[in-house]
Amino acid sequence: MDVIAARTAHIDATAGIAGDMLLAALIDAGADLAGVQAVLDALVPGSVRFVREDVDRGGQRAVKVDVEVLVEDPPHRTWASIRAMLEQARGRGDVPGCTLDLALAVFGRLADAEGATHGVPADEVHFHEVGALDSLADVIGACEAWRQLGIEAATGSVLAVGSGRIRAAHGDIPVPVPAVTRLALGWPTVAGEILPPRGHGHPHSHGDEHGHSHGHGHGHGHGHGHGHGDSHRHDHSHDHRHLHDPSPVPDSDATLPAHAQGGPHEHGGRRVPAGVAPGIGELATPTGVALLRGLAATAGPQPMMTVEALGVGAGTKDTPGRPNVVRVLVGRPYAATPPADAAGTTTTESAPSALAANELPANNHPADAHATPTAALQLEANVDDLDPRLWPRVLEELLEAGALDAWLVPISMKHGRPAVTVHALVREGSEDAISALLMDRTGTLGVRRYRVERVIRTREFAEVEVRGQRIAVKIARDADGAVVRREPEFRDVAAAARALDIGERTMLDLAKEAAAGLAKG
Repeated sequence: MDVIAARTAHIDATAGIAGDMLLAALIDAGADLAGVQAVLDALVPGSVRFVREDVDRGGQRAVKVDVEVLVEDPPHRTWASIRAMLEQARGRGDVPGCTLDLALAVFGRLADAEGATHGVPADEVHFHEVGALDSLADVIGACEAWRQLGIEAATGSVLAVGSGRIRAAHGDIPVPVPAVTRLALGWPTVAGEILPPRGHGHPHSHGDEHGHSHGHGHGHGHGHGHGHGDSHRHDHSHDHRHLHDPSPVPDSDATLPAHAQGGPHEHGGRRVPAGVAPGIGELATPTGVALLRGLAATAGPQPMMTVEALGVGAGTKDTPGRPNVVRVLVGRPYAATPPADAAGTTTTESAPSALAANELPANNHPADAHATPTAALQLEANVDDLDPRLWPRVLEELLEAGALDAWLVPISMKHGRPAVTVHALVREGSEDAISALLMDRTGTLGVRRYRVERVIRTREFAEVEVRGQRIAVKIARDADGAVVRREPEFRDVAAAARALDIGERTMLDLAKEAAAGLAKG
């Protein structure tokens, strides 16, 4: 499918997330599953097949994408071998470079978390057998679908991670599992308990001949597990207890109503071990959280945006009381579009993309469109042996990975060797991933980092249309909210000049003239 012009997205992971669920949501939002399959086939031919179906989850229609493994004895893969496979595909016409970049960043996060969990170097982390193909399919599939939808910026909701304990390959472990806990560092999380039903002092039916009088303050916690289809598989259900029911845990739940059967600690009808706290099970898997962190730059409420597509992706289980889904909203930053003037120039002033409408400052001046932090980390490294033709792409990749800025400074090193210092200004929390990218792309053996404080002006984006070409305009304001600068984005100016077959200077003059009346006051 054709790639859509730059868009923004919001990932709703308030019911949890898994790799296959996010992929399904992106397919539901308009990505082409056949195109996703083609990219995966180019990388691991004849290994997996995507199968789509429409399903119902908690009364909501959703898309489910299953991964069918087509080989009987998949090879064991390490992060080093996966990275090499992806890097070797660069420059091929059947695998988009943007998809590779996104997948490398996501897999890097996943390998770092798993390596830290097990005390081994990230390069030695194994994605075992079928799980390796599941991870490849979910990560590469979601990254290619993301690229197809033209998403260039995204936010994510608070992440529901679950609670309790589960039985895994290494025994009984807590929820969230260790890798999820590491991947979620710096991101807001909640257990994700299901909200109790609202009562008004009268009996309330659950639809299962199980009435309760909420007027007497009987609390009951409804915990629901989350079945996902990526590399970290556990078959959990949920634990349902009523505080006013002192009866012991039965040896079998076969006689319980459907909504009360199972539990994150029950396996094959065995009772919950004595002394183990109940919980709702696993709601977020490592692959799902790695994708969330790799694709969404910031956490927070849905930004003010014009939604163009909604995708709803389903997990394996149909959990009563909680639609087991991930939602993705795709669109563009909200913009009010006034009529075009007599010269055919339309100006569009964007509302802030980082805040919801009810979070605008009291003086009604738009907040910083980038939510640019006043405190950041500066990364730097001296490099004297990189082919200079590679530097432009290195800087682009740093910015694509979330750096606030990236630049080069020429220096002379020992023995008078010419070199450069590459700098990247990054948000706190992203320094490890971007440092790893910097070392990988330049070959440097180390990256220095230090904290910096900044005095900044708020910025917002607006858009003008000149002779049918859309050009973004950055608007800067001083501390009093007065506009001090309006500057067209030069990449848009250059693209428009090529499209209209006119000089860039002429196009820049037209864009500045169109931008002159934006955001006055």
